Parts: sequence; structure tokens; C-alpha cells
Amino acid sequence: MTLFGTLATLLTSWSLAPLVETSGWLVQAALLLAVQAAVGAGARRVPLARSLTVGAQLLVSLLLLAFLFAGKAESTGSGPLAFLVTDFAGLFQQGVRDVGEFAIPAPLTDGIRLLLLSGVLLIGLLVDALAVTLRTAAAAGLPLLALYSVAAGLSAGHGRTWIAFLLAGAGYLMMLLSEGRDRLAQWGRVFGGAPNARTPASAASGYGAGGAGGTRALAPVRTGRRIGAVALGLALAVPAALPSLGGGLLGTPGEDSAAAGGGGGTISAVNPLVSLQSSLNAQDNRVVMKYRTDSPQLAEQYLRILALDEFNGVKWEASARPLTDVPQRLPNPAGLAEQVRENAVEVRTTVSAADSYAQRYLPMPYPATQVDIGGKWRFEPVGRTLVGDQLGKDRFQNVQGAQYTVRSLLLRPTAAQLQSAPAANPAVHGEYTRLPDNLPPVVAETARRVTQGAKDDYTRAVKLQDFFAVNGGFRYDTKVSSGTGSQAIARFLEDKEGFCVHFAFSMAAMSRTLGIPARVAVGFTPGEKQSDGTVNVSMRDAHAWPELYFEGVGWTRFEPTPRSGITVPDYSRTDTPAPQPSASSALPSQSASAPAPMPSAQTDACTPELKKLGECGGPVAGQNTASGSGGVSAGTVLGWVAVALLVLGLPLLPLLWRRRVRGRRLGSGGVPQAWRELGDCAWDVGIPPDEALSPRGAAGRVVVLGRLEGEAAEAVHRVAGAVERVLYAPPGAEVSYPGLAADVLAARAALLAGVGRFARLRALLLPRSGARVGSAVSARLSAASAVLSRAVGRVRLPLRNRG
Repeated sequence: MTLFGTLATLLTSWSLAPLVETSGWLVQAALLLAVQAAVGAGARRVPLARSLTVGAQLLVSLLLLAFLFAGKAESTGSGPLAFLVTDFAGLFQQGVRDVGEFAIPAPLTDGIRLLLLSGVLLIGLLVDALAVTLRTAAAAGLPLLALYSVAAGLSAGHGRTWIAFLLAGAGYLMMLLSEGRDRLAQWGRVFGGAPNARTPASAASGYGAGGAGGTRALAPVRTGRRIGAVALGLALAVPAALPSLGGGLLGTPGEDSAAAGGGGGTISAVNPLVSLQSSLNAQDNRVVMKYRTDSPQLAEQYLRILALDEFNGVKWEASARPLTDVPQRLPNPAGLAEQVRENAVEVRTTVSAADSYAQRYLPMPYPATQVDIGGKWRFEPVGRTLVGDQLGKDRFQNVQGAQYTVRSLLLRPTAAQLQSAPAANPAVHGEYTRLPDNLPPVVAETARRVTQGAKDDYTRAVKLQDFFAVNGGFRYDTKVSSGTGSQAIARFLEDKEGFCVHFAFSMAAMSRTLGIPARVAVGFTPGEKQSDGTVNVSMRDAHAWPELYFEGVGWTRFEPTPRSGITVPDYSRTDTPAPQPSASSALPSQSASAPAPMPSAQTDACTPELKKLGECGGPVAGQNTASGSGGVSAGTVLGWVAVALLVLGLPLLPLLWRRRVRGRRLGSGGVPQAWRELGDCAWDVGIPPDEALSPRGAAGRVVVLGRLEGEAAEAVHRVAGAVERVLYAPPGAEVSYPGLAADVLAARAALLAGVGRFARLRALLLPRSGARVGSAVSARLSAASAVLSRAVGRVRLPLRNRG
């Protein structure tokens, strides 16, 4: 029960593997679970009270975690007590923050590893206490179910959930079957049942069951195995066969609602703020779009949905503007001068939207120049967006399942062009610098303080961006209340916690107080590039960013949000930039278009903290980022070879063990050893030993149940006769048996030939006689436990209220 309870916990823990980038922590979890289970087994052998047993396991588990994570947290005190109370708690809190800030699969930081290991150990402790200490294995399924449910809910869409379910279910069934065998064993040996039609009459008298042709004695156990296997198979097969059950245990959350027209994953144009926050916090990180582009700068490939250009003091929203038919070629962007237009590159992007993504506004790179898409769409010239037209009563064209191609401009303005930009067009300036009367004075005061000393609008914009993203002490948190009004901006400036909407809205409002035309764009960050060249855009790539207007360049993107996966535009970087909190793209930027001769120091020193802040670029193709490494090291190769040999050699261990035991027994020339080997050979093919029978009776049982005939049957009887002569010969007499080993091997070959292929493989690779190893280990542990109990009994302690 101890072994199978630990195994059930470990198999269920496999469902947590998709949550992080690497699964190496599972090896640590297995070792820690083994130690925890061993402590429980030893405490029950002593024996200790149940509460003391659980307490001992808990204490040892905490000490193991303390030893494993010693020095991982920034120490705030000295001594072991400071670590257990302060540093350990700090590392645990850091893990909670990492879980909230990293997308799945997250890097295996020390904090996340602590959460995983401590959670698995806690579940393992509960399973061991319920299944072994309290002898209620059925109730032990509750903590296993809790572990699987949490893992399946968080990892939806990542990895093969059916494999995790199969492993968890198999572990629980093995634990139940183990308990069933233990309960049956408490009633003594089961002698057998009625013979079946294929069993000879002689086998029905005295030789019980368990042979190749006999009736199994443990019918309840066999029935339980069949019921468990059928139930597990149905749980896997039925949801796949019936689509209506797709949203169940093994289905992807949100599939049903999407099929019913719910449009899961939609960023609504009516209330983009609420949809953005729900998308960023969604546990179901579905891919909503895939695209392929020829853009040389993937980091600039934002997919823009619409612009929010009106701030009424309560919320930011898109102005109601007239729509036109979609022209063959979209007009030039407002405010774009020919000099900047000549340096731009036109890129082509082919987009495929998911069937579950029902957005009415078409996501496109900005500024688009040509769109090729089927269906009924309308064009809004000021915001340069495409909107689905009405198809019928309460029905509108949307992006759901659409495939379309967009040609867009990759603008490359320089800092000098932005710095020397003339005053904005009066109409643009008047419309996009309007502010509500209820805007708190702290917004304008903070903007003036942050941009103090700046001589132009571009420098002011860069200082505002750096204030939010670098040096203002702001923290990215998607759990913050999603207020958008004037008071919400003031509260954000005071609390300094929020997500992309707060950063974008606040920078746009502060820019307007400085006389810089500003609006907020809503859409998606570039996404994640795949090995086949496509790029996946998921729900957590939803984003909002401010767009500021500069005459001669037009609407220009800035990035004040300190979030991973976000690129700060090259034109908005200062000459001596401080460490940026946004992620560098895996593709080269404008300032790094020439191939670098070696990886940068930033890539070499990519810590999880820098990754969280977005400071780590993608891996350089063909180069190893480890310092001083020119390729795969010899140690790595040897390590993988050792792992491969271990994996391949483990299934062969029982086979090698039996071969070694057989050679030692037959090589000794002793009759008792050869008789024992013959009994184990029969046991391996399904004829368990019966110690109550005489050698002659046992030989007859093996011949009948093993269906041995001719020379093989005679060989068995010859070995049994030799055993009788040894047992009953007068003292000092020697029994000579030169053909002993040959007779045993002949009987073994006949026994293997008399069973099916699967039973023969089972006898070779997983011999039943291997149970003798467990019995020997158990006997030695019992002897050691008895010695320890006697030693403890000699120590007299002044205990009160004993008994």
C-alpha cells in the first residue's frame, strides 16, 4: 500500500508537467516522495501513534525542502529559524508572484519549483495517511482528484491531457487493487474453486487454482481489475466519441460556448477593458490566430483591432464615425510624410483566425495598405479599421474562421525625425488633446514633473514611457481592479500596480495634458513564432498601448507596460538606455539588422528575473548560449547515454536477476537448490508454490497444471525423487545426481512452451518469483525493526499519562 500510494501520487503529479518548461522537478518529487513514504513505513513498523507518524513525515518533508532550497532566497536573517520562518516564506511568496506573472509554460524558477514540490509532497502525505495509516484507500482518491483537477484546469490546451488522466486513473486503480489484495490476504489462503472444462479431473483434487489451466482463486480481484480497466477506457473513449461531452473532464474549456456562438476569447469593441483583463487572466490560453509574414521585424508585428480616441472621464471608447466600402487600396495614413514613407517597407501577412474567435473588428498590422478578405466588411478611415457589416437581424460579419491577407507598412522613423516634428495639424491637436473636466490635478502635475527639462514632445513622450516602464516603480498585475475613469488613473499613479490598460490609458491622458495628441490602441502583441515559420497569437497576447501623433510620422506606438513579450520601439530608446522591462524579439530589430558575430552578454545572463521583465531575446540560431561552450559538452553526451542505458536496462533487471539466481542454484549441484529453482520456474508461468504438499505431490501438481508430458514430466519426477532421497536418506549418505541441472532446464523449457506468447514474455521479463526479493527485504526490515524496538524499549523515559 505504501508503494502504490506513492506511485499513484507521482503518476497524478505528471499532470502538472505542462505548466512549466522543463520536467526535471518530477525526479526531485519522486525522490522526496520516496523518502516521505519510507519515513511513514518506518514509523508504522516501530510502531508510533497515527498522529506521530504523520507528524514525523511532515517534519522530514519540511527539513528536506529546507535543505533543497537553502540559499535560494535572499536571506533576511541568520540561522535555520530565520530560513524556515522568513526566507522560506519569502521564496514561497515569490513563487506565487511568478505563477501570476508568467504565462504557461512558465520557467522553472526556484519559487515555482518550491510550489510544485511542496504541493506534491502535501498530496503525497494526505494519500499516505488516508490509504496506509488510516486504511481507507478509497478516500485517498480525493486529494489525488484535487491535484489532477487543479493541474488540468491550469494546463488546458497545453500537452496531452488524456495521457495525464490515464496515468492518474491507473495509479488510483492500482492503489485500490493493492488494498483489495491486502484485505483478502487477511482472511488466509484461498484454496481454489471449481475446475473448468479444460482442467483434468486430477487437477481438481488437491491442487487448487492458479495454474495455466486452472481456475483463478482471486476472482474478486480479477473482476475488480476488469471493472477498473473498462471504467478507465470508457472515461477516455466516450468524450472523444460524443462531441457534446467535449466540455467535460477531458475537453478544452470554452469549446462548447464557442460552438454555441458564445465567441470565447473575443476582445469586444464595446468594452475592450473588461475583455482584455479576462483574456489576460484566462486559464484557457487558446490560440485565437495564426499568421505567416515576411516582415523582417517580427517584434513590430502588432495586430491592431481598433483605437479608443474619446475619453469622457468615465472610460475610453471609440468615437462613432462613418463607414465606407473597403477600397482596393487603402488611403495613405494621416500625417505620414513622404520622407518617412520612402524608408518604410511593405510587408505581407497571411492570417488564419480560429473558429472560436468571433471578433467583429478585423485584427491587422498598422498601418494596413491593402486587405484581401471574403465576406461583408466596412472601412473606418480615421482609425483605419475594418468592421464586420450586418448580415441579418442581430447577425454581423466577424473574424470567426476567416483567412485573409494584409499588406501593411513597416515604418522606421528615427528619433531625429520625431524630435524635429512640427506642430500637429490644428484639427488633430484639438480633437486628440481633449480631456474631461473631472480629471484629477495629480495627472497633469505628475506629467509635468516627469517631463521636466524636456524641450520637445518626443523627449516628453520618451520620459513618460520610461517613467512607467523603467524608473517609476510600477508593477505589472492583471488582478488589479479594472477601473478606467479619471479617479482610476489617479489611483493607479498612487498604487503603481496595474496591467496594460492602466499603463496605456494613463500615458495617453498624461500626454494629452502636455498637449501631445494621444489615443489608445487595442489588439495583440506579435505572438510566438513556431518551428514551421508560423506565429501563434493566443488570448494572453491581448494588449493595449498608447499611440501618440507626430506630424510627418503619423500615429506612433509607445510601450509603457513592463510586461514580458513586449518590445520597446527602437525610436523610443534613449541614447544610454536603462535596462528595459520589455522583451526583446527573437528577430533582429532595426538597430541590429546586421548579423552579430556572437551572442550578446544580455542573452548569456538571462535569469528568470530578466525573463519576467522581458530582457531576454530568443536563442541565436546555431549558437550555444552557455559561456565558453562551442557545442554539446562531453559530460552532456555521457549523461544522456547513461540515462538511455538506464531506461533501456530497467525492464531487463528482473530477467538478469532470474538468470543469475538460476545459474547460482544449478551451478552449486545441490538438490534442494535445484528443487527450489524448479518451483520458481513453475511459479513464473502461473503455478504458485504450495508448501503444504510433499515433493511427490508438488511434482504431480506441476505436471498436471503445466500440461507436461513425456521426458519433461519424467524430469520433474526425477528431481522430486532426488529431493525425497536427500530428505529421508540415512545420515552421512550421499545422493549423486549428475543430470540434475539438465532435468531442471528441460522442465523449464517445457513449462514455457506450454503457455501463450504473452504469458511467456511475462515469465521472462516480469517473473512472479521476483516476489521472493520483496519477502526477503521485508523479513530483513522486520528483523531490523525488532532490534530497534528492543533498543528503544530499554530506554526508560519519564512519560506521564502513558497508555
